[in-house]
Amino acid sequence: MSVQVFGTNKSFDCKAAQRFFKERRIPFQFVDLKEKEMSRGEFDSVVTAIARAEGGRTAAIEAMTDKNAKEYASIAYLDDDDKESKLFENQLKLLKLPVCRNGKTEATVGMQQKIWENWA
Repeated sequence: MSVQVFGTNKSFDCKAAQRFFKERRIPFQFVDLKEKEMSRGEFDSVVTAIARAEGGRTAAIEAMTDKNAKEYASIAYLDDDDKESKLFENQLKLLKLPVCRNGKTEATVGMQQKIWENWA
């Protein structure tokens, strides 16, 4: 399987995730969200994988959202479908980073080294 790390080059956590995979010789592809955001299919597969782990789509969207982002206030009051749409439309500003995806069935948001260790 192929690991993808979605994030930015300026994010400390994204750099730490890349270092984690490099040190363990786990092949990965880094995707800079400033240059290319996730496609709808990639985003949906991440949401589905996280929903499986978190206990539902609503919990997945909450887990994926960076509540410290300035833009969070503009979506906090929205219903689940609208919140998910805004998260997709504003990935760079609203996603908790890094987003790591292992194939189409496993994904994490934020630093999740214990989970990543099983991806080798």
